[in-house]
Amino acid sequence: MQTHSALLVGLLGAVELVPLVAAALLGGAIADRVDRRTMLLLDQIGLVLAATGLAVAAWIGHPLIVTLYALAALLAAFTALQSVTTSAIVPNVVAPAQLRSALALNYGLGTLTMVLGPGLGGVLISALGVKSAYAADAVSCGAMVLAVLWVTSQPPGQTAQHESVRRSIAEGLRYVVSNQALMGSFAIDVVAMTFGLPRALFAVLSVSVYHAGAGGTGALYSAMSAGATIAALTTEWLGHARRLGRVVIWAVVVWGTAVAVAGLASSLWIAAVLFALAGAADSVSAVCRTTINQTVTQERMRGRMSAVYTLVVTGGPRLGDVESGAVAGAAGARFSVLSGGVLCVLGVAAVVAAFPALMRYDANDWIAKPARASS
Repeated sequence: MQTHSALLVGLLGAVELVPLVAAALLGGAIADRVDRRTMLLLDQIGLVLAATGLAVAAWIGHPLIVTLYALAALLAAFTALQSVTTSAIVPNVVAPAQLRSALALNYGLGTLTMVLGPGLGGVLISALGVKSAYAADAVSCGAMVLAVLWVTSQPPGQTAQHESVRRSIAEGLRYVVSNQALMGSFAIDVVAMTFGLPRALFAVLSVSVYHAGAGGTGALYSAMSAGATIAALTTEWLGHARRLGRVVIWAVVVWGTAVAVAGLASSLWIAAVLFALAGAADSVSAVCRTTINQTVTQERMRGRMSAVYTLVVTGGPRLGDVESGAVAGAAGARFSVLSGGVLCVLGVAAVVAAFPALMRYDANDWIAKPARASS
């Protein structure tokens, strides 16, 4: 670490937040008015340039902190744009009947990269050094540019002529708020991530509760990711499910319950199994939620809906880190995990009461049919 300052490292999150939010909202509006394949291609080129900048900074040695912050902000912005654009594209490159399978595969591969990526990065750094690792990252981003060239043109749906970007963003936010199924889907994810995601405590649990050190910390992280990956890649049964809203609700209940029980676990391995179960439940919930989001959203609004979705899935875990850390500081790590899981389950009940359209969602009303304006 160049600065040997935990504060400066922690500030990276704050530096990334504003460009992430701005890029998601702006990208959603743009994705609903230009060819999404072109937008994705330009975004991948931007990722190549940002990754190359990090590689160059590493090779030069001792870059200014402001340079690293600027590159981190660019990476956050381009990553948000990538998430928004790919989310809007997926429903148009597969048949409606295959949408759930495509979303499950997309989510499963995403979680798999979260498992393999850090490990591969660590191997590269150990074997070749940080400079070569950054260079490999830039090359891999370049490969994605070539992959996007194989995607067919993805023109957006009709948009209002001469509508300003600001009005387009506002229209998208109004659309999301008016769609109760969407709001229920977003709300239940925020509840699950805010109260039921104790990832910030994995190191504390491993060191102070299970006395397992760094290896135990890695086991807890890997367990949740492994459970999510396995579940996402084996969700063929969801292709026959109609009441996806109910599946989401029960999946989040399982998630919260598993996390709460993990707070009482007497050994690291029992906790790891429970966190793997929680990860699997979250994966099922994510596949169903994205299916609901895509099917109830009009084509012309998919970019802007995807922008809100991106903010939810990136903001929720950050809120979870704050909540779990604050409660752990006041009452201990075990209590934080246990209470978070319990509050998650109670929060599900509140979401169901506030947004009954989520419970009522029936795939037969939406799959292979154009989305209505709202629900």
